[in-house]
Amino acid sequence: MSRIAANPIPYWASAGKTREVFDEAFSDFHAIGFTAVKADVPDDMTAGEYRAWIGRYGLAPSLSLFNSPFDDTVEVADEVEKARQFAGTQVALGLDRTMVSSMAVPARIEQPAVGAGFDEGRLSRAIDMCGEVCRALAAEGLRPLHHSHVGGVFETEHEITRLLDDLGADVIGFGPDTGHLRWAGIDPAPFIRRYADRLGGIHIKDVFPDHLSGGSGSYREKTASKRLWAEPGLGVVDFDAVLDAIPPDYDGDFMIEVDEPSVESKLESHRMSFAWARQALGGRIEE
Repeated sequence: MSRIAANPIPYWASAGKTREVFDEAFSDFHAIGFTAVKADVPDDMTAGEYRAWIGRYGLAPSLSLFNSPFDDTVEVADEVEKARQFAGTQVALGLDRTMVSSMAVPARIEQPAVGAGFDEGRLSRAIDMCGEVCRALAAEGLRPLHHSHVGGVFETEHEITRLLDDLGADVIGFGPDTGHLRWAGIDPAPFIRRYADRLGGIHIKDVFPDHLSGGSGSYREKTASKRLWAEPGLGVVDFDAVLDAIPPDYDGDFMIEVDEPSVESKLESHRMSFAWARQALGGRIEE
């Protein structure tokens, strides 16, 4: 049975990943009723120490994310070694899968969601490098799932489908983000249905319509406007269709992610999201 999990990104995005910041997030999640949290183990903690720490808030680890530029700013061997180390920690937490993403192409941070600066050679190299990283993760016991993200080298529908189709189901699974897909002009429901047999995780995120038709403004500026990301059900993502596209035997978590809450309180944002998820997901989640 799936769980409703939380990603504490709005807590640390501007304040940093400190113990105090995570303590606030975990306390809020516990008060709301979340039972799982994205597994981001601090550099100075072991997997066991981290699991005990979040356990004090009634939380268990949920799938995390391996991020790489997958471009010529990094070496394949270095990224493969990072992936092996990352996988060792995640497997020690009891997890069997992770999301894999790219999110920091400079031209696309400045002009997001439109495939700025497309380069076929860069895409091909990124697919090859991602494949090597995915094989390294799998060799350590961690199932890789591609996670869509505006701003990265796999941003548009063409780029994401190239990655998934070229590497194939044996190398990489599917872990979409409904909000990032919709912002990039991809209707999440049919796209999820297309790769439903590879679905192993999902980020539940909504978007307002304000920035979906392009216009000026960088990724950070649009996020800071509080008119990009929305709590689930407040934006334009058709979640009835999304949930209908998810197979009945889906065994991953439903992770709530609102990078920049549309309301002033992070606690209230997550309370609203959790209440929506309890109602919308119904029998799909454990109580």
